[in-house]
Amino acid sequence: MIYRGKLKGGVVVLDEQVDLPDGTEVRIEPVVVNQPTPEPPTLAEQFAEFIGIAPELPVDMADQHDHYLHGTPKQ
Repeated sequence: MIYRGKLKGGVVVLDEQVDLPDGTEVRIEPVVVNQPTPEPPTLAEQFAEFIGIAPELPVDMADQHDHYLHGTPKQ
């Protein structure tokens, strides 16, 4: 069974009354509550080292990549 409580003045105070005999071995595990999770990096942050690395590409390369890579008509 799991009992919950809080640490107060260096002593664990349980949320409910528990009748355990003296000498009972217990295990204490801290529970992290409401810890903010870090925001994942954006695509721009992930690929920042590559941004602007190929300045000789056409300005419409992103929109017309099929035309430049595969020869399809421009959209």
